[in-house]
Amino acid sequence: MQRTHDYWMDKAIAEARKAEVIAEVPIGCVIVQNNRIIARAHNLREAKQDPAAHAELLAIRKAARKLGNWRLLETTLYVTLEPCLMCMGAILLARIPTVVFGCHDPKAGAAGSLYDLSNDPRLNHRFELVSGIRRQECSSMLSEFFAALRLKRRSDQ
Repeated sequence: MQRTHDYWMDKAIAEARKAEVIAEVPIGCVIVQNNRIIARAHNLREAKQDPAAHAELLAIRKAARKLGNWRLLETTLYVTLEPCLMCMGAILLARIPTVVFGCHDPKAGAAGSLYDLSNDPRLNHRFELVSGIRRQECSSMLSEFFAALRLKRRSDQ
């Protein structure tokens, strides 16, 4: 049975919820090949004290290890927030053919908000981009997380 983008985004949202539980920015990612998840991850920047521990990068690394190949051909990456420049660079280098994301990131998005690296003719790889899948849910999760963080910081002062 072929699953929908909505179905797979639900799995990415579940990953984002795992990040939220451990006080990480709630961003989740799954990579799908042949109608099954081959890698999943959520943000771990705080836990690892690693600026590159974004959900997408962690999932891409896991998928490459699982497939035994840095080329993640015939895969689809689902992520709750529009990828940043760093993550888009990794997506391009991994040759992922399709990226699906939930909500746009007007401050750092590189898949249409600030830049669009998915279809830049100067680069050696282009990929299909699908946006807005479960947009409101993904956006609300982030807004609520940051509102709670601001409230906590004010009460700690």
